[in-house]
Amino acid sequence: MSYQEQLAKWEAAVLPEYLAKDLAHYTPEEQEDAFYQNLSFGTAGMRGVLGAGTNRMNIYTVRQVTEALARYIDAQGNAAKTSGVVISFDSRHFSPEFASDAAQVLSAHGIKAYLFSSLRPTPELSFAVRELGTFAGIMITASHNPKEYNGYKVYGADGGQMVPEAVEAVVSELENIQDVFTIALDESNAHVQVIDSEIDDKYLANVATVTVNPELVAKEGASLKFVYSPLHGTGQYIGEKALQQAGFTNYTIVKEQAVIDGDFPTVKKPNPEDAAALVMAIDYAKREGADAVVATDPDADRMGAAVKLADDTFQVLTGNQIAAVLVNYLLTAKKETNTLPENGAIVTSIVSSRFASKIAASFGVTTADVLTGFKYIAATIDEYEATKSHQFLFGFEESFGYLVKPFAHDKDAIQALVLFAEVAAYYKSQGKTFADGLQELFEKFGYFEEKTISLDFPGIHGNDEMSAIISKFRNEQPKTIGGVAVNRVQDFSTATETSADGQQKTLPQPKANVLKYWLADGSWVAVRPSGTEPKLKFYIGVESDSQATSQAKIDVISEDLMRFAK
Repeated sequence: MSYQEQLAKWEAAVLPEYLAKDLAHYTPEEQEDAFYQNLSFGTAGMRGVLGAGTNRMNIYTVRQVTEALARYIDAQGNAAKTSGVVISFDSRHFSPEFASDAAQVLSAHGIKAYLFSSLRPTPELSFAVRELGTFAGIMITASHNPKEYNGYKVYGADGGQMVPEAVEAVVSELENIQDVFTIALDESNAHVQVIDSEIDDKYLANVATVTVNPELVAKEGASLKFVYSPLHGTGQYIGEKALQQAGFTNYTIVKEQAVIDGDFPTVKKPNPEDAAALVMAIDYAKREGADAVVATDPDADRMGAAVKLADDTFQVLTGNQIAAVLVNYLLTAKKETNTLPENGAIVTSIVSSRFASKIAASFGVTTADVLTGFKYIAATIDEYEATKSHQFLFGFEESFGYLVKPFAHDKDAIQALVLFAEVAAYYKSQGKTFADGLQELFEKFGYFEEKTISLDFPGIHGNDEMSAIISKFRNEQPKTIGGVAVNRVQDFSTATETSADGQQKTLPQPKANVLKYWLADGSWVAVRPSGTEPKLKFYIGVESDSQATSQAKIDVISEDLMRFAK
């Protein structure tokens, strides 16, 4: 169906006033962009700009994908329908409405829907799926995207994001839905049950087990001074409870950013990966003499941090750096208490730093490398639990996602918040700072530096432009990057690794549109399209004997990549 035909259908429909207003004010270019395709539902769900149209997030696109999920559940039989679906949502515009509509679509199919009455973090949704034994979960969130966005994530019965096979089945059902305006809603909510404090309490009880050394926290928790920002999102309610039950009471919350507001008025993007989002919290910390700053994104699955240096300035940490220090603390504690298993493993993504992996190896702990997407970490945890081949000790992605204990099967900023505070307290007990701890690891294991370059490709031709660049990297395979020879090329689309001398081996990961180049000096570069946005990402990782040398390597490789990508 052409975009003009889709547009005509929407113009003929009786829309809510705010969507009708959107539609009336679209320019011809905006009309085409809003209707030239259905909003893509990929392996991480769907995410898009709010507004009228098939390529926008609105009540109709939410109803459509929920109808597809409901039909998929119907096909699984009565047991799946009875076990049901948990639904949660964050602080974004229309999140409560989307969650309510999703529940009513499920209820119209006779599918049990467990609905939180107010916003809750993504990791609590993941936990609730496991705790209630539901068939699936729905999280209404656009994570750390700008205010114009919202999104829809679907979770499987293990609490991880839905596996590709199930996603394909949902997408197949999605393609069969021709009229989004006739999808049935059960406004009586006959099969909807509200859940709140009973899940909160159980989730928090599990978060309490994240604390490694309660005696240390009892001694230092009240003296560690830090600042916490929930960036206008879900983190405050559960995050503060988690910190207080652990014994951290000497923190200040950024009051301006504790206001639940989908406009995120104090930041351009509510993204703790972005140093700009931490500016207000760092100002608080400087005024109050705090040791550290922590921030969680709107759905509280990512955590960023900044730590005080000797000159009273603050260093914004990368996700890889945070993970390295947390891994070292966890493994050191286990070694000291003789609880470090012989088959321990950390799990990370193929685009994350080798820093934590090198630290883990020094403890005899293996690293499993999986595709980008925390569902692959969750699947590996499930595999370990089934086979007993390894014991999961920590999971992380470079994009500020961490998992300490697998009672949730997605990245969990609430767990990370509590553990980060404990590690900061540990260094404070030694007369050091978190920054000192990071520096000690650099000196022991090498100066690891990483960089992510993200290129935007919006609009109708965006996917074609991205595909052309990836094809160039795949077909013309550079022999050197940044003046250093390429030793190995991993093409995850064919699950093959090819060395410079032509030898090949099969990669263990599932097939994916990702390329990774390993250079002769140990540096690496990965190229992949985002799973949820029209972005092409380049990941760079280097290691050397000094921060200056590593940064110089990063700069040279970055320039070379951008020249090649043109």
